[in-house]
Amino acid sequence: MRTVLALVATAAVAGVIGFETTQLNLFSRADRPAMMAALAAAWLLFAVAFLALRRVPARHVTAVVVAGAVLIGGAAMLAPPNTSTDSARYAWDGIVATAGISPYDHVPASDALEELRPAWLFPADCDASRLNETTTVPSGEPLCTAINRPHVPTIYPPLAELYFTGVRALVDPSIEYWPFQLCGLVISLGVTWMLLVALRRRGMDPRWAALWAWCPLVATEAVTNSHVDALGVALALAASLLVASGRRVWGGIALGAAIATKLIPVILAPPLLTKRPLTLITVSVATFALLYVPYVVMSGFGVLGYLPGYLSEEGYDDGSRFALLSIVLPGSAAIVVAAALIAVATGLAWWRSDASAPWLAQLVLVGSILIIVSPRYPWYALLMIPFIVLSQRWEWFAVPLALSWRMTMPTLAVTRIGLAAAAVVVIGAWLYRRRRARPVASTAPPAVHA
Repeated sequence: MRTVLALVATAAVAGVIGFETTQLNLFSRADRPAMMAALAAAWLLFAVAFLALRRVPARHVTAVVVAGAVLIGGAAMLAPPNTSTDSARYAWDGIVATAGISPYDHVPASDALEELRPAWLFPADCDASRLNETTTVPSGEPLCTAINRPHVPTIYPPLAELYFTGVRALVDPSIEYWPFQLCGLVISLGVTWMLLVALRRRGMDPRWAALWAWCPLVATEAVTNSHVDALGVALALAASLLVASGRRVWGGIALGAAIATKLIPVILAPPLLTKRPLTLITVSVATFALLYVPYVVMSGFGVLGYLPGYLSEEGYDDGSRFALLSIVLPGSAAIVVAAALIAVATGLAWWRSDASAPWLAQLVLVGSILIIVSPRYPWYALLMIPFIVLSQRWEWFAVPLALSWRMTMPTLAVTRIGLAAAAVVVIGAWLYRRRRARPVASTAPPAVHA
């Protein structure tokens, strides 16, 4: 009965995710209130499901965790992306690459690639899809496309591009979004498996793996919206587990591959450098560089893509993106203070890291940086979740929750309130744990010696 109740709870999470995926999207302002309510319901049911799992007999835990992951992930595949158009760019880059053209050489609106345009990415009628927008080609003619930023080159690093190419090489260009959604589900299940194995080998409760397997953020952003961040998370987790077990060369390969997928996993590196750092640094840098070589040969410095422009667009060049710091610090002062805070957090994470179990230091570092830099996109917080599992510090879920809230209400005030609340939750939990860890002073009277 306890096992059945846990499965019913995961089915409820899947039901909400399925409703959200098929009925709601953030491309319509009218859906935003309902989207917020659906996200709140999904997270609440997620918490209930995890609590129900704690009463499931140990022999059933792995099966229940995996079954719930498949159920929730399957629900997330029921409709096209509904919070992001990034996977449209993934598909386009893959289609271009399978035609033998470097995705760094042309922007999607380029007339040179007109023959490669599938109708679902470049429809004739912009009202036909909730994902489409009107732009223009160089000649000035209108062009309808589902791809965001169609006038700038791709931003994605080489392993991401190889992933896009591999996925799209397996299907016809007319196939739409589901190939990346299916791959997102497979990657998510792979992370679940890694966590289950790691927890059992370390004598920890495998139930904690459900915090990744059943998480609404994983379902919506790794599966529905198919963000390549999920692949970066899988490689980064593999790197951490390998380094913690003493296999630093393989760990360096995995870390370099993770960084060559989305760049962001580089912030997980400092806690891994407490022992034999030169080996890890050399192997990861070499892996990263080797993955770039084919594209550098084809495109030269064009491999930087839209990265510089993206940082400027997001407000990181003038300090306006730092939501909490910009309350009291104007412009460039916020950049300086943010850089100093990140440097301190990085140093502390390196200094306090446990070489055999670096997850807590990695979690604190990633979570602190996300609070400081306050990104617009909640899927960046996917990188935190495996380390929440391994460190068993559930309070850090306050950060992805804050970023998800901001996504449904994209205002500076909401961003500030959400991240400030997340910081309070995390600091409060830290103080509570420290208080619980203090030895209790004895109240017994001193012994009397004759």
